[in-house]
Amino acid sequence: MGRLNYSITPEGRFARAMGVELPISPKHAREICRAIRGMKVEAAERYLQDVIALKRAVPFRRYNRNVPHRRGLVGWPSGRFPQKAARAVLRVLKNAIGNAEYKGLEKEKLMIGYANTKKGRTFRGWMPRAMGRATPKNQETVSIEMILTEVR
Repeated sequence: MGRLNYSITPEGRFARAMGVELPISPKHAREICRAIRGMKVEAAERYLQDVIALKRAVPFRRYNRNVPHRRGLVGWPSGRFPQKAARAVLRVLKNAIGNAEYKGLEKEKLMIGYANTKKGRTFRGWMPRAMGRATPKNQETVSIEMILTEVR
């Protein structure tokens, strides 16, 4: 494993964290990061815990074919409850909060300034089928990058 490469370096006081090659859906990760980008840290933490508890849905804006409407979504009707991806994003968020506290930033003033996903490695696999055949069964991975900035 090499050095972590962050996409951007923001101005001012910030803390960042990265989850590398997490075994979650890239589409779910993208929609969650889009939903929490710009939120205060405490609100984002509550939001992700509500998604895991199936109380609030994540609006699916791009990947929304055959996605049903969910109650509680304002401005966008279709959504889902991607629990596995929400757990992974919450873990990265808590890591970023810990990094911010280590740097001396106040948790109440932190905001998610940047939350993005990028494609990780794809682990190749095969699933045996009848008549001596096999079909590919690949595991996609995602890297999540999060930068918290201090709001004055």
